[in-house]
Amino acid sequence: MPAANYLPDVLETTEAERLATGFKFTEGPLWHPDGFFYFVDLRSNKLYRIAPGQQPELVRETKEGNGTTFDLQGRIVHCEHNLRAVTRFDPATGKLEVIAERYKGGRFNKPNDVVCRSDGSLFFTDPDKRVPYQDREIPSAEENLWDAAAVYRIAPDGSIHQVALCEYPNGLAFSPDEKTLYVANTRSTKYIHALEIDAGGRMTRRRIFADMSEGDKPGIPDGLKVDSAGRVFCSGPGGVWVFTPEGRKIGVIEFPEQAVNFAFGGPDLKTLFCCAYTSVYTLRVKVPGNPHPWYRLRSK
Repeated sequence: MPAANYLPDVLETTEAERLATGFKFTEGPLWHPDGFFYFVDLRSNKLYRIAPGQQPELVRETKEGNGTTFDLQGRIVHCEHNLRAVTRFDPATGKLEVIAERYKGGRFNKPNDVVCRSDGSLFFTDPDKRVPYQDREIPSAEENLWDAAAVYRIAPDGSIHQVALCEYPNGLAFSPDEKTLYVANTRSTKYIHALEIDAGGRMTRRRIFADMSEGDKPGIPDGLKVDSAGRVFCSGPGGVWVFTPEGRKIGVIEFPEQAVNFAFGGPDLKTLFCCAYTSVYTLRVKVPGNPHPWYRLRSK
């Protein structure tokens, strides 16, 4: 039993099971209640689905697709870097459409990760550091002003609003009561932001939730999820860091490869499905993940 994975209040199992390998850079994990996970091989531009014990199946080709979520109809919402846009894909019909590509007349940088709130609104991150300065377009060239990296909201009516400017926003997730939006800050300074969000989707207050800069192990704050007890899980140096709702570090879950992103899944939402560079792994946890709003609607 690996000592680093001995987190008795968090883990039910401590040995990760590898489901598949041979990829270039896995990302965008998402559990479907029909019994499988979606994930992407970002650098191969492919979206897959995999059921435990089976081989991955190709769903579609992407444009360097990254973070994923469902909307309230169960369609896949996807951040696609090379489109500089957020897309929506209906697996039942094969229809693909762009739902967010511009703000104040300028194209987004490279939308990275996305989450859905129970009112149907979608929040996504748009870091700017991997886009040359001369290619950044927000708010617009005519204004000669350049907004930095930010978190945005797509309202149920399709309108787009800027929620907060951030240093390098990456993964994001809501608290169980949806009043706090956690945002992983990547690269130069490693930490998690906590944005307090009102019913209309506006930020009312912000604070630093947790510092993730300690130690010298490889890894950056990236994928971020919350369990049903309000504990915050975030990939970072050495693995997946786990925090109490108050921001106290509980420990780090290690995998055979560096964890990039992950999702809670399985019928009880107690399977932690981890995308780790060339492979995808699972571990079992004791507390279920915070369910996606679509899961609740689907079960009614």
